[in-house]
Amino acid sequence: MLAYFIRRVMILIPTLLGVSIIVFLMLRMTPGDPAELLLGERATEEALHEIREHLGLNEPLHVQYGLFLKRLMKGDLGETIWTRQKVWVEIKHRFPATIELSIIALGLSCFFGVLLGIISATRQYSVFDYLSMLGALAGVSMPIFWLGLVFMLIFSVNLGWLPLSARLSIHIDLEVITNFYILDSILTRNWEALRDVIWHLIMPAVTLSTIPTAIVARMTRSSMLEVLRQDYIKTAKAKGLSNFMVTFKHALRNALIPVVTTIGLQFGILMGGAILTESIFAWPGVGKWMYDAVMQRDYMVIQGGTLFIATIFVVINLMVDVLYAVINPRISVQ
Repeated sequence: MLAYFIRRVMILIPTLLGVSIIVFLMLRMTPGDPAELLLGERATEEALHEIREHLGLNEPLHVQYGLFLKRLMKGDLGETIWTRQKVWVEIKHRFPATIELSIIALGLSCFFGVLLGIISATRQYSVFDYLSMLGALAGVSMPIFWLGLVFMLIFSVNLGWLPLSARLSIHIDLEVITNFYILDSILTRNWEALRDVIWHLIMPAVTLSTIPTAIVARMTRSSMLEVLRQDYIKTAKAKGLSNFMVTFKHALRNALIPVVTTIGLQFGILMGGAILTESIFAWPGVGKWMYDAVMQRDYMVIQGGTLFIATIFVVINLMVDVLYAVINPRISVQ
């Protein structure tokens, strides 16, 4: 097990290095000058040259990347061009909002996706099976930005049931300890704030969870159907075990292997999809921060944020691999 972890960590280094190179080159090929955006169209050439010199943009590409890599080796992701704040400080401040949204969305995806998949598999070719798979197909096909706008129009503008944006209402006071608002509300026993935070989470979390729910449901159904046709399932039924015991104790555990892989990958995708969701709902997380950075050509923010999300994605994949052995003891890390 230790050797397996060491190998995976060693793979992590060249993976992140490759990500940093690709992002660095793509940013430099993108039209737009950060100096002009920062100083405005009427800035003089002397002022533009001075700010480019200060930001290191006048250096050759290999020198710029070398400086970035040198700072990265020291754990420094640089400073934002616009606020001159450390990128790592901004990530620590905004990441709780993103991870809170992503975890809630993933929880909804796992619960409803696995449940729909199990019911569809045990009732194959029924009306419920056809309707759930049709809904899953529709869920995969709908763009997040479109669905979010539809939800806002229906539930916020027309019905007035849910708040339009942000994490917390203006009139609610909350003592921020961890910047995870749900946890902070519980720690401070501020139940009014807890209700308000959950109320603000519903619409963006449901929007973000739509595509993963559909994918998990389809994968669960496919995997369950394959397992339910195995001989040991027929033997369990022949012994007189109830359908509940056969489905959840014997079939589900073996069917979860590919489902866990899908869920692990979906969490990484959720982090990427959060960029659109956070932008639509004005959610103050890493996604919206990176979207604003792209529009402002803030190179350090984009590079640092991308590396941070890539690291999380790789670590989650490692955790998924370890879960294989927990779910099915027949699978070893070898």
